[in-house]
Amino acid sequence: MIANARFFPFSGIVPNDLVMLIKNNSWKELSILLLGFLFRKLSFLGNQYALYRKTTGPYDDRTKGPGMEKELTKNLAYLKDNLSDSCDLKVHPLEFGPKNQWSGAMVFIEGMIDNGKITDGILRPLKDWRPESKMPAAGDGLINELAKKVICAGSVKPVASLGDIILECLSGNTAVLVDGCATGLIIGTKGWEKRSVSEPQSETVIRGPREGFTENICNNTALIRRKIRSGRLHVENLIVGRRSQTDVRLMYLEDVASHEVVAEVKKRLGRLDVDAILESGYIEEYIEDAPFSPFSTVGYSEKPDVIAAQILEGRVAILVDGTPFVLTAPMLFIESFQTTEDYYTRPLYASLVRMLRFVGYLISIFAPALYIALTSFHQEFIPTTLLFSIANAREGTPFPVLLESMGMVFAFEILREAGIRLPRPVGQAISIVGALIMGDAAVSAGLVGAPVVITVAITAVASFLVPAQNDAASVLRVVMMVLASFTGWYGISMGALAVLMHLGSLNSFGVPYFNGLAWTRDQEDTIVRMPLWFMIRRPQGIPENNTVRGRFFIPVFRPHEVLDEDSEDEQEEGPKERGAGA
Repeated sequence: MIANARFFPFSGIVPNDLVMLIKNNSWKELSILLLGFLFRKLSFLGNQYALYRKTTGPYDDRTKGPGMEKELTKNLAYLKDNLSDSCDLKVHPLEFGPKNQWSGAMVFIEGMIDNGKITDGILRPLKDWRPESKMPAAGDGLINELAKKVICAGSVKPVASLGDIILECLSGNTAVLVDGCATGLIIGTKGWEKRSVSEPQSETVIRGPREGFTENICNNTALIRRKIRSGRLHVENLIVGRRSQTDVRLMYLEDVASHEVVAEVKKRLGRLDVDAILESGYIEEYIEDAPFSPFSTVGYSEKPDVIAAQILEGRVAILVDGTPFVLTAPMLFIESFQTTEDYYTRPLYASLVRMLRFVGYLISIFAPALYIALTSFHQEFIPTTLLFSIANAREGTPFPVLLESMGMVFAFEILREAGIRLPRPVGQAISIVGALIMGDAAVSAGLVGAPVVITVAITAVASFLVPAQNDAASVLRVVMMVLASFTGWYGISMGALAVLMHLGSLNSFGVPYFNGLAWTRDQEDTIVRMPLWFMIRRPQGIPENNTVRGRFFIPVFRPHEVLDEDSEDEQEEGPKERGAGA
């Protein structure tokens, strides 16, 4: 078999010579050749890694940059050169002071600034500025005078690095440079167009807040601040991406969140060495614990009340500029079955709906596999009348039950993807009409049986009950169908056992993924949702300190203040006396 092979995986060894060594039982020479091959490959990989380290640029594309010169022309030349002299780079010359004795320049990027802030906060104050005493000398004195007494803006800070000026200009701020000064001013003038706060399309609710995050990280931070007005809410800003220079913020409660989890999140973010971070999905894929697992170990949401609740439980929120989806860590498996509306409705109804989610999730994974197993291997478990109906429906179908089910599942996925990508009115029409027409036409043509269509339809509807686990359910559904086609119920059992073992081995930033499903006090908010006054502690394993979040009491038996006779008399006489005095 080796001699007839047209391709050989070991480069550097001639296949014919290797075949002769095997035929002659020259295992010593063969071992030498294989060791030589491994040594050459390791050397090659080492050289490639060294070349990668040499060619890879620094983490920060702007680096620190050189310090500013006192000559304005040199500073402007450096900025134009490092900003590629782009057409949207604007350099506005300035002359200010008594008799226009000071010259400078204002540098900004067109389209990223608010023209009103520049006019009212920079240009007009500089033109009208007349020092009360003698003119300050060139240098730090003049820059401090402008920053404290002239410029009218909410954010004004001195800067002495040209690299920092480049980053601030690319972030929407304006730089003011003065000839003869080795320090400039950065004025906050951000003013690009942004989307207003609206209801998120992916997390609609019947009762509860309808506001959602936007693509502006400052607005998102403020939305969370409105929910948690605590001085312990810590916000930390990071810059990730060598070229995108994306703002990433961490938000957590200092006295609740685990310091180990916070340090681990910072460590994983600090290891990122990529060109750009365009969406929070980039960061999720880089920092998750199990990159090859179908289950996500990092949560996300675009509702401020969801993220605020996660932070209050001790989690760390990761906000990324340019996306409305905020990440949370650590994540537990049980979170996928919990919604914010569970805590805004009655506990009994919320518990019933949560149980339905668990049942729907199991149906979305195992329903097609159970149909295949029952019709192919375990017909004795099907009632006789139903068995005859299935047999009559499948009579004349040309394909095995596995191919029927696979075809219908893939057709559903195609229709679902088309409904998502197309414009909303067209997508809804394609999803509904396409499913009806294709299902009816497939049954009428005898390509599939009606029971298969019903099973896949139930599976499709059930999969929408737990949207957070939809990706994992789609993969597991196909795997279970294949296992069921080989060994029936035994294949499904082995597959389910393997999934449970995998879930039990997962961790999210040091917290077990199945935390909350063990027989502990966390059962009060898992399959059922106990009343809010009963859940007085935060989930185990997530917060490090301050695990108590409320005082336990039963509203029905809550003691009320009992007034004695003297206080009652005072309350009765008080209004009369006040009335007489009036």
